[in-house]
Amino acid sequence: MKYDCLIIDDEKLLADSTAEYFNLFDVKTAVVYDADACREFLRENTAQLLLLDINLGESSGFALCKELRERTQIPILFISARLSDDDEMMALAIGGDDYVRKPYSLGVLLAKVKAVLRRYGTGDGREYTDGRLRVDFDERQAYVGERPVKLTALEFRLLSYLIRNENRTVSKQELFEEVWGDRFTGDGTLNVHIRKIREAIEQDPGEPEYIVTVWGDGYRFNGGKR
Repeated sequence: MKYDCLIIDDEKLLADSTAEYFNLFDVKTAVVYDADACREFLRENTAQLLLLDINLGESSGFALCKELRERTQIPILFISARLSDDDEMMALAIGGDDYVRKPYSLGVLLAKVKAVLRRYGTGDGREYTDGRLRVDFDERQAYVGERPVKLTALEFRLLSYLIRNENRTVSKQELFEEVWGDRFTGDGTLNVHIRKIREAIEQDPGEPEYIVTVWGDGYRFNGGKR
């Protein structure tokens, strides 16, 4: 069965009430309470987005996220009562797409979830292709020739955003806000992800043809190669 959202949270009352609220607003949502149940659920169902708690009883949301990132690009939004910036940085570094602190507003969280579903979850069946590089937005997979390219969910979103704005210089600030959802993300973080994407798709990462730096402004994806 297909779901819009899967909540993985051992706070059963909160998880159940969040799912009930989402379903009222036509975001089809299921709930599980631990990592094993998540694995079992995903063997039999699909979800477009995960809401993942860090504390899952005897297991860890961090560990589950790392495991899932080995085989899926599905967006993962961490939800946690932890207030440490280190926890948030860890969550994003291992492939999380956002970090929402508890207690959260159901309305705000729903808006975040709907935004992610619009942007990445539902797909539009389109793809970019130029004979060498192919990016399937619906499957969230990039290929160089016939070889699938391994990108994290964040790296794929960054590449997708640049492609969807091809031949336009995209400022760093815009990338921070639209890809990370955080205007305070640092240049160093962005530079690392751009380098990794270049290493994955460019013939010569030192002389990139697809993702070029516009000094003092941002980056541009050179389209028109089809």
